[in-house]
Amino acid sequence: MLANLTQSIEQIEKIGAGSSLSQISCGIEKESLRILQDGSLSQAAHPKCLGSPLTHPYITTDYSESLIELITPVCTSATGVIESLHSLHQFVIQNLQNESLWAASMPCILNGEDNIPVANYGNSNIGKMKRAYRNGLSHRYGKTMQSIAGIHFNLSLSDDFWKLWKDAQHSDLPLKDFKSQSYFRLIRNFYRTYWAILYLFGASPAVCGSFLSGRNHHLIPFGSGTYYLPNATCLRMSKIGYQSEAQSQINISFNGVVEYCESLIEATSSPYPPYEAIGIKRDNEYLQLNSNLLQIENEYYAPIRPKRIARPGEKPTHALREHGVEYIEIRSIDLNPFVLGGIDSTGVLFLELLLLGCLFSDDTPLSRNEFLDLTVTHDKVMTGGRDLDLIVEDNLTITTAGHNLLDRLEPLSELLDHYGKPGYTTALNDQRAKFDTPKLTPSGQILETMTDNNLSFFCFAMEESIGQHQLFSNNKLSRELSTQFTVDAANSIRAQEALEAEDNESFDTFLERYFSS
Repeated sequence: MLANLTQSIEQIEKIGAGSSLSQISCGIEKESLRILQDGSLSQAAHPKCLGSPLTHPYITTDYSESLIELITPVCTSATGVIESLHSLHQFVIQNLQNESLWAASMPCILNGEDNIPVANYGNSNIGKMKRAYRNGLSHRYGKTMQSIAGIHFNLSLSDDFWKLWKDAQHSDLPLKDFKSQSYFRLIRNFYRTYWAILYLFGASPAVCGSFLSGRNHHLIPFGSGTYYLPNATCLRMSKIGYQSEAQSQINISFNGVVEYCESLIEATSSPYPPYEAIGIKRDNEYLQLNSNLLQIENEYYAPIRPKRIARPGEKPTHALREHGVEYIEIRSIDLNPFVLGGIDSTGVLFLELLLLGCLFSDDTPLSRNEFLDLTVTHDKVMTGGRDLDLIVEDNLTITTAGHNLLDRLEPLSELLDHYGKPGYTTALNDQRAKFDTPKLTPSGQILETMTDNNLSFFCFAMEESIGQHQLFSNNKLSRELSTQFTVDAANSIRAQEALEAEDNESFDTFLERYFSS
């Protein structure tokens, strides 16, 4: 995989595009469950001192009122984005009352679905829509699955680079179309190398028994109240985690922005009998937005997405078709409990390197059959990736394929080190030993720690959560940042109040207008 990457690197140097390539923009969206001191899920509303989750630019909630989401601003360095993420953590931790943030992706003690509160966004129509959408997720997939946390990593390149690269490729396409075409090449090649992300970043080899309550599964008991698989890397993204049998029927095309949008639109407009059986309303409350295979585009669970910031009220597919892909979002990174905040700058640099490798390598259209074959490989890595005899591509074991992948990326890391900020080659080399020694992966370290210390998954994750809480509590924010975050929170509350005051149509009318646009 990643064929002819060396030729692309030579071309980048020939046209003098190394400096503009190094102008990488990135951002992180990090989810964490709020927990009580006994490790159970908080039942309290999103703290008002953190602002409105509907309108705050950096602090919001995901599915649950207890599932906080921290969103960094767009940054131009790995150290910058991690510093921003840590600052948000500090502000949140220092404003929580008798609560902490769970340090793992797989959830804490849940005590049943009735104890997983759905997020509330107020009384504006857009707030009601977000709530109704989440109600639909509850009825379709269950609340337990929605309590899983993860990290989303966003990346984009500068227009200065895209203009140079477009000319070098002798493309007659408008710049927005050339960028979209290139980003979709990245996506296709990402699917072909996704096994490496699962192996290197997977940090969910075990789960708390409360997560599996009432469910059929093939996991093995591991001490008190814990289940696992010996060679698992990323149960979070496996069939017992963030997957859906219904969505496996959806045939999404990744061969271009038009095909991608058309396949998503079809999924959001195709009725699905099991969801029709749920109904739309009960006692005047929306159970789901509609009974289609997907309520809205964002319901599609993909490890990577093409993205564009849409205007208020604009559908994501319309924004993509009209204006092109703006950035790429990876949605498949586990929280690493050993790393403060769940990810570090070395991890960010490697993600940038791998994504650029996918961008500059040759590829072919991604057929449905190839996609399904890749899915089988991904599932094997999720549940058994630390078996060094596992075959992942071209009849190669994960060790051989892993070293081949890193070898191909090495010239690109040297290019980025030369023209940008050093660190890419170091980040690359940090991954090498993991392909020889599986216990060095995050999933391997978790199981080794649990085994050596006779810890259940809950006790392990609780210890790491307490440790991170103490570090963020002791490392105080600067007065300037603390003041700014406090102002941001107050402004977000006023913004939500303004939205609620401005609404002049019923929620039914609002939804009808949104879905007819």
